[in-house]
Amino acid sequence: MTMADSTPAASPWVVLKFGGTSVSSVANWKNIAAVVRDRLAEGLRPVIVHSALSGITDRLEQLLAVSLDSHNTLGNEAQAVMNQIEQRHRDLARDLGVTPSQDLEEQFKRLRQIAAGIALVGEVSERLRARVMAQGELMATRLGAAFLASQGLDVQWVDARTVLKAEQRRNANLRSSYLSATCNYEPDLELQRRWSTQGTVFISQGFIASDEQGDTVLLGRGGSDTSGSYFAAKLGARRLEIWTDVPGMFSANPRSVPTARLLRALEYDEAQEIASSGAKVLHPRCIMPVKQYGIPLYVYATQTPKLEGTVITTHGGNVAAQVKAVTIKKNITLVSMETVGMWHSVGFLADAFQVFKDHGLSIDLVSTSETSVTVSLDPAANTLDKSTLDALMVDLGKLCRVEVIGPCAAVSLVGRNIRAILHRLGDALELFEEQKIYLVTQAANDLNITFVIDEGQGDRLVSRLHDIAIQKMTADRVLGPTWEELYGPKDKAAIDLKQWWHDRRNDLISLGREHSAAFVYDRATLTAKAKALRALPGIEGVFYALKANWHPDILKLFAEQGLGFECVSRAEVEHVMKTLPKLDRQKILFTPNFAPRAEYEWGVQQGIWVTLDNLHPLKAWPEVFKGRDVFIRIDTGYGRGHHDKVRTAGVHSKFGVPLFEMDELERLVKASGARVVGLHAHTGSGVFTVDNWKSVGDTLTALTQRFKDVRIVDLGGGLGVPERLGQQGVQLSEFGETLAALKAAHPQLTLWIEPGRYLVAEAGVLLAQVTQLKGKGEVNYVGVATGMNSLIRPALYGAHHEIVNLTRLDDLATEVFNVVGPICESGDQLGNDRLLPPTQEGDVLLIATAGAYGRAMSSTYNLREPAIEVLI
Repeated sequence: MTMADSTPAASPWVVLKFGGTSVSSVANWKNIAAVVRDRLAEGLRPVIVHSALSGITDRLEQLLAVSLDSHNTLGNEAQAVMNQIEQRHRDLARDLGVTPSQDLEEQFKRLRQIAAGIALVGEVSERLRARVMAQGELMATRLGAAFLASQGLDVQWVDARTVLKAEQRRNANLRSSYLSATCNYEPDLELQRRWSTQGTVFISQGFIASDEQGDTVLLGRGGSDTSGSYFAAKLGARRLEIWTDVPGMFSANPRSVPTARLLRALEYDEAQEIASSGAKVLHPRCIMPVKQYGIPLYVYATQTPKLEGTVITTHGGNVAAQVKAVTIKKNITLVSMETVGMWHSVGFLADAFQVFKDHGLSIDLVSTSETSVTVSLDPAANTLDKSTLDALMVDLGKLCRVEVIGPCAAVSLVGRNIRAILHRLGDALELFEEQKIYLVTQAANDLNITFVIDEGQGDRLVSRLHDIAIQKMTADRVLGPTWEELYGPKDKAAIDLKQWWHDRRNDLISLGREHSAAFVYDRATLTAKAKALRALPGIEGVFYALKANWHPDILKLFAEQGLGFECVSRAEVEHVMKTLPKLDRQKILFTPNFAPRAEYEWGVQQGIWVTLDNLHPLKAWPEVFKGRDVFIRIDTGYGRGHHDKVRTAGVHSKFGVPLFEMDELERLVKASGARVVGLHAHTGSGVFTVDNWKSVGDTLTALTQRFKDVRIVDLGGGLGVPERLGQQGVQLSEFGETLAALKAAHPQLTLWIEPGRYLVAEAGVLLAQVTQLKGKGEVNYVGVATGMNSLIRPALYGAHHEIVNLTRLDDLATEVFNVVGPICESGDQLGNDRLLPPTQEGDVLLIATAGAYGRAMSSTYNLREPAIEVLI
């Protein structure tokens, strides 16, 4: 074989690794057979490496455990587990239409004998454990070989232990030698010669190998990927294909983040970083062998073999600095070591790390300061039972003060040249303001930045980070379709992605051309939102926050639906009274902030609910409130929301009476003669987790022990509204469950909420006609007839609004634009890096989710009139 012939591009071999789910059903085996035929048609020599049937490895571990407890004879529980293992294979054999071979029958018999021996001896050596655990792959590949042979393929079954030989590792203990071995993977010319038969399909096992003594060893959980990589390297394969239950690597776990996007192409080190940071698609150890020999690695889905997948190569992907994935590893344990003795001392870290080594524990992340060091222990690499941690604590305690923290989650932003784009991650990093961060590390290879937080906050944070750091990069060639687009049910996609304005497209285009710029509100959407909130269990008052949008027709519609109104100024209250002259005054909640005394005097005289949000009115004007029923706005001490400018609690917020002033508040209320009948709190806007309102409710209801006249608890608003099409908003069902539980615990109290943006945002759009187009280097601009004078949210706090070309809604979006307005400010940008169809002057663009804080915050800056309003 010449040097040219040995390159991957010229190699005749292709290694196909199939996971446990892939080899556990007839439908998948039919797909496997079709893939094998396709590879043969390409003139390639397929080598199949596959795992045990899904769940069998766990069953084998269970068999070992119950056999140990059987006390001298194979007990009923062990017999039951063995029966399950055997029946699972017999059922698949029946479904595949094959008869279990004599070899397979012998394996069943041998496994029962081993289990009986364990019961008799009462112990399991690491050598025997490896031998038992290997049976899953050995049994499954017998069935796979039989099925492919029944399909007319020339199949040769190979015991992987005759090909893959474990290396001797320095300082490796007995457990790791048998259960987490590594193998030599240098190209094997003799193997290539033996397997050079054209048309033969070789099938072998993942996960297993043998050592110098011929004993069975394992490659660790997830080791089948590594087996495939070893085979590919030894054969000098043209490519390695990993077939699993997802069509490639994604920008987040698609099971929990449906908007996660397929990563079409990656470099080896990027893929390894994503895998090491928590992605389950690939085992991190499988990358190095193919990387060393430049063998392309493809990831495909067995269930949907025609989807494009991910390709991993030396020069794959996009070399530009960007975040490509948001990953999470759970059940992380942190060990914090603190002592002033380490300051300027030599060898403390060496001594501390030696303790971890002595206990056989592998350290993952490390963060140090002058007097402390914190490290993380990954359960995937360590056995972290209580006895192990207790022993570690004792020995470390001789050196320093030790604290074990957990369970935690490690959330990572993974991508190339992370240091170069930290300044662009401001919005993403702001999310951590709400989290307790135990540890932050930035990878030495500049491929990730990792935050270790409480485990319970991990999934929500990943979803939010993905929305900000990745989902907005719609034009990146590396990013493929979302999981939802690939697998979402068609009816669900229609519900999630089709908006009211799709159905009213022609009407909206006409309005956009007629007025150049217009806010348009949909009556049906407004009504549906109001009815949904009124139907929530436990809630007896929904007060619409008027500042979001005070269009008179919207107020009338909400009044018809039984809503009250929350106002923040005298002018807002008067606007409500003028628009709705017959409205019950008890349907108006007045919540001024730093307003003059006259507004409070006027408010109490109107017979409306008046809220005090600091101590000054009670200190300076107690006579105003004598004998009056008032609400008190409480600062719960923490703010929530999508941006610091919409977080309305905490020391950096001007709103509310802080909890540490409750004693003084109680004294002032008593001295003034006022009656506190309501408690109110609002932590911020754009909140998606219902735990927020549970926390608010718990805080306010606890205060009723101090203020005995309280009969109303107002939990505030801030219900999150999706920023992107298909993004999941706050779940009203979960919200309702939280409210119902709070009401059940405090039946004597009346619960209110006061949403604003949630009621109107999605019901409104901003239409703007295209005025000019401009190219400036690599940046293309679309100019429209209105800008920050109509919609200031993007400029004010970086808010994201979906933008579509309504005129060309059915055309393919292929060009990237910054959408800007006519205002003489650099910040006059409605959206950056938006993917739109080729756009022309006169087209009508639609800016979505603009029903709240659009016209309400507009201005005549530059003496340009803002967009008009139309209710349809």
